[in-house]
Amino acid sequence: MKKTVTFGEILLRLSPPGFERFLQSPELMATFGGGEANVAMSLAAYGLESHYVTRLPTHAIGESAVRVLRSEGVRTDHIVRGGERVGIYYAETGSSQRPSVVLYDRAYSAITELEPSALDWNRILAGAQWFHVTGITPALGAMPQACTRAALESAKRAGVTVSLDLNYRSKLWSAEEAQRVMRPLLEFVDILIANDDDMERALGVPIPTTDLLGGATGVDRYRWIAERVAREFRIQMVAMTSREPSGEALQSWSGLLYEHASTSLFRAPSYVINPVDPIGAGDSFAAGLIYAVISGRSAERALAFAVAASALKQSIPGDYNRVSVAEVDRMVAGEASGRVQR
Repeated sequence: MKKTVTFGEILLRLSPPGFERFLQSPELMATFGGGEANVAMSLAAYGLESHYVTRLPTHAIGESAVRVLRSEGVRTDHIVRGGERVGIYYAETGSSQRPSVVLYDRAYSAITELEPSALDWNRILAGAQWFHVTGITPALGAMPQACTRAALESAKRAGVTVSLDLNYRSKLWSAEEAQRVMRPLLEFVDILIANDDDMERALGVPIPTTDLLGGATGVDRYRWIAERVAREFRIQMVAMTSREPSGEALQSWSGLLYEHASTSLFRAPSYVINPVDPIGAGDSFAAGLIYAVISGRSAERALAFAVAASALKQSIPGDYNRVSVAEVDRMVAGEASGRVQR
C-alpha cells in the first residue's frame, strides 16, 4: 500500500441547514474539514495509506476531530497534541446567484503555535511516496510557515513527490505576504494546483490580456500561464479546475493539466453539475490527481479521474469526498446519468 502524507489544519465547520443564511434559524450543523484533511480522507477512501499531520488540543473537540479522521481511515500517528483551540470556520452554502460565504475564526488555534522541532519529518516521511500541502497552512502565521518549509525540505531530500495547492485566501493574508512566502517554497514542488487568480496573487505571475495573446481562447491563456510557471519554478505539472455557468443553477465543471516534460496541455471532458456543496471541490480534485498519478495513470487519464472525482464531490454535503475509485472510474467511463442503480 502506497504511503501519502498531508500537513495542515483540520477545522470545525459550522453551517446553517441546507441553503439558509447564517442563523436564519437558530441552528448550526457541526462537521469537520479543511484543505489538507479533505485530501487525506479522500486518499484513504481510495485505498492508500494516508497519514495526516497537524496539532490538536486534547479536549473533547480535538478528540472528536481525531476520531473523524480515524473513522475515514486516515492514520493519525503523527498528530501532535497540545494548544487550546481548534480552528473554526462558518460556511454558508449559496444557491443560484448568491455565492457561498466563508468566515474564519482560527486565530491562536493549536497549529499556529506548533514548533517546527515538534515534528520529525524524516521519520514522518519514511517510506512515503507523496507529500501534499496547501498555501492555506503558511497563511496561518510564522510557525506554520516554518513547519511547512521544514516538511518540504525533508520531502525533497527523501525524493518524495510533492504537490502543493496554492489555495490563496484573501481573508488570511495579503497578496504581497503570500508572494514573499510562497515563491521560495515552489523550489520543492513537483505538481502545482492553482487557478489563474491564485497564480497572480500568490505568485505574482501576471495574467495575460486578450491583446497580448492575440485574441486567443481561454485554453491558450491557461497554457501561457502554466508554461511560464512551470519554466520559472521548474514544476513538472500544473493543474487547475474550470467552473463556468451553464444556465439556471447549473455549472460546467472541467479541468486542465500542463505537463512540462512533453509541453502537452490536456483538458478533461466537462460535466454539467448542480452543486449541493461546492466547498472541497478543489481538494477532491487534488486528491483525485494524486491518487491517479501515484497509481501510474498517464497525465491525461489522471486529469480525467481528478475532474470526475471533484464533480462527484459537489453532489455531497460537507467538506470531503465520500466516493470510491470504482465510482469515479464509472463516471470517467460515461456512467453519469444519475439514474437509480438497482
